Amino acid sequence: MDWNLDDGRPIWTQLAEQLTRLIVSGEYPPGSRLPAVRELAEDAGVNPNTMQRALAQLEADGLAASNRTAGRMVTEDRVVIDTRRRDLAKKHIAEYLTAMAQLGYSAAEAAELLREGEK
Repeated sequence: MDWNLDDGRPIWTQLAEQLTRLIVSGEYPPGSRLPAVRELAEDAGVNPNTMQRALAQLEADGLAASNRTAGRMVTEDRVVIDTRRRDLAKKHIAEYLTAMAQLGYSAAEAAELLREGEK
């Protein structure tokens, strides 16, 4: 995976956000096993403790659960996943509308630009 990390925010938070996107997009489907902490940490180029903290956040958010014998698993609760996916979409929409308003576009004009972009 291509981990996009910047120095402006805590790394573990960025890791948790990126793992969340992988789950809600279906790259890690419901009920699937997540890679081991060390494997993910090596891939991202971070300390395993940092990755552990990110994964602990996924558990706190209800997106993953630890299983002593099988490792960490993605939740099978599609409502949790769909709710988080929708929340992320709303956040992106709000960011888009804010950026368009800063450029002088109304919400209707911004929506029209999106429709034009689909063509």
